[in-house]
Amino acid sequence: MANWVVNHWFSVLFLVVWLGLNVFLFVDAFLKYEKADKYYYTRKILGFCSHTLRKQLDHNLTFHKLVAYMICLHTAIHIIAHLFNFDRYSRSRQATNGSLVSILSSLSHDEKKGGSWLNPIQSRNTTVEYVTFTSIAGLTGVIMTIALILMVTSATEFIRRSYFEVFWYTHHLFIFYILGLGIHSIGGIVRGQTEESMNESHPHKCAESFEMWDDHESHCRCPEFEGHPPESWKWILAPVILYICERILRFYRSQQKVVITKVVMHPSKVLELQMNKRGFSMEVGQYIFVNCPSISLLEWHPFTLTSAPEEDFFSIHIRAAGDWTENLIRAFEQQYSPIPRIEVDGPFGTASEDVFQYEVAVLVGAGIGVTPFASILKSIWYKFQCADHNLKTKKIYFYWICRETGAFSWFNNLLTSLEQEMEELGKVGFLNYHLFLTGWDSNIVGHAALNFHKATDIVTGLKQKTSFGRPMWDNEFSTIATSHPKSVVGVFLCGPPTLAKSLRKCCHRYSSLDPRKVQFYFNKENF
Repeated sequence: MANWVVNHWFSVLFLVVWLGLNVFLFVDAFLKYEKADKYYYTRKILGFCSHTLRKQLDHNLTFHKLVAYMICLHTAIHIIAHLFNFDRYSRSRQATNGSLVSILSSLSHDEKKGGSWLNPIQSRNTTVEYVTFTSIAGLTGVIMTIALILMVTSATEFIRRSYFEVFWYTHHLFIFYILGLGIHSIGGIVRGQTEESMNESHPHKCAESFEMWDDHESHCRCPEFEGHPPESWKWILAPVILYICERILRFYRSQQKVVITKVVMHPSKVLELQMNKRGFSMEVGQYIFVNCPSISLLEWHPFTLTSAPEEDFFSIHIRAAGDWTENLIRAFEQQYSPIPRIEVDGPFGTASEDVFQYEVAVLVGAGIGVTPFASILKSIWYKFQCADHNLKTKKIYFYWICRETGAFSWFNNLLTSLEQEMEELGKVGFLNYHLFLTGWDSNIVGHAALNFHKATDIVTGLKQKTSFGRPMWDNEFSTIATSHPKSVVGVFLCGPPTLAKSLRKCCHRYSSLDPRKVQFYFNKENF
C-alpha cells in the first residue's frame, strides 16, 4: 500500500483536486440559480431546484425496498454459487488419482512450512459444514444471511403494523450485516497465484507438466497462492460514511429543545400534541420522527404534522396502535406526573406537499390517515384569511372514511370553520367534502334517517351529511371527470394498500387518452 501511494501520489492528488473543483463549481452554480434575485421569475416557471430534488429523495421507501429486493436476489445467487464451489472443493479433496486437481487440493495449509494452499478444505475428513462455521468467510456469511432473513421477515406488513417494536429493533441488524460484509473476504477463500510464482511457474507453460513440479531438473516449480485482497470495503465505505453523517445530523437536530405547549385528549384514544422548536419550518403534509426517552431511547416513530405552516406551533395526532403509542398516551394522561420529554427530528417531505400544484385535488383519508389533509385544510383556511391569497387550486374534493363516530370529532372544529369561511367569501363550491362511516349500528342509522331534514348532521354537527358505508369510487371519479373535463387532477391518499389499489385503478380508468383533457395523477403517503 505504501509503495502504491509513493508511485501514484501525483495522480491521486490531481484526481482529488479535479473532483473538488468540479463539486465547488456545481454547488456555486446551483446556489446562484436557486437564490439569486435575477432568476426569481425563471424559478417561478421552472420551480425550485431544491424542492424538486427533495421530492425525489423523499421517495426513499420505494428506493429502499428496491435495494432490499436486489440484495436478497444477489445474496441468494451468491450463496447458491458458493454451495456449488464447496461441493467441488470437497470432491477435489477426496480425489486420489494423481490428477492436477488432486495435487492442487493437497497443497499444505501450514504456512510455517512454506505451504501455500488453494483448496480451503484441508483434509479428506474435513466437512463443508466445518469450514463454513470455522472460516472467516463462512462464519460471516452465516451471520449476514441470518441477519438478512430476520430483517426481511420482520419488515412484512403484518409484523410492521402489529409489532412495530419487533420490526424496529430487528431492522437494525443491518449493522451486523454491514460489518460482516466488510470482513467477509479477509479469509481469502478465493485465491490466486502470486506474482513471483507466476514468473517461475506460469500456468501456460507448466500446467501440463504438473507431474514434474517437484523434479529438480524441471524449470517449473510448484505454484504458490495467496488470498484475493479484500474489496468489499470499497463498496460500503461511501454509504457507511453517508449514513454516519446522516445519523450525526439527526442526533444534533433531535437534541434541540422541544416545548410542548398544549396536550389534548381526543375520543377513540387519540392524543394531540402542540409543540414549539427553535428554527422549525414546515410545509403542508410533511411528517416528523418522534422519540420519547422515558419510553424507549432507541425507538423513533413517524407522525404526520396536522398543523399548518402559517401557525406558530406544530402539532401531531397520535392514535393508540401499539405498545409504544399506548405507553405514550398513558404517560400524558397521568395528571400528577411531569410531562414526558419529547425529541423531534424533521420535518420530512411527502407527496402531499404538491397538493397546491394541481388545479383540482382529491384528498382521501382513512381513519387517522386524515392527518396530512388536516394540515392542508388548515393552510387553506389561513390562505383565505389573507386578502392577497393566490391559489392555483380551484377545487378540492375531500373524503374522510372512519370506522367509528368518535373519530370525526378530531377535526370537527376545523371543518366547521372552513364551512363558515367559504360561505363568507362566497366560495361554497371550493371545498366539497364527504364523510363516510363504515362501522355503525341500526340505532345510529335510524336516528340519522329520522333527523335527515335537519340543517346539521347528527353524527358530526356539520352541514354535510354523513354517509354510511364506503364510497362508490367509480361514481365519484366519473362525476369529477365530467365536472372538470380539461383539468389536471391530483389524487392524494393516506390509507391502506387495498384502498390505494382501487384509487390507482380509477385514476388510470378515468384519465383521458387525450393529454389535453382530464388527467388523474395518483399520490400515496408511505410510512
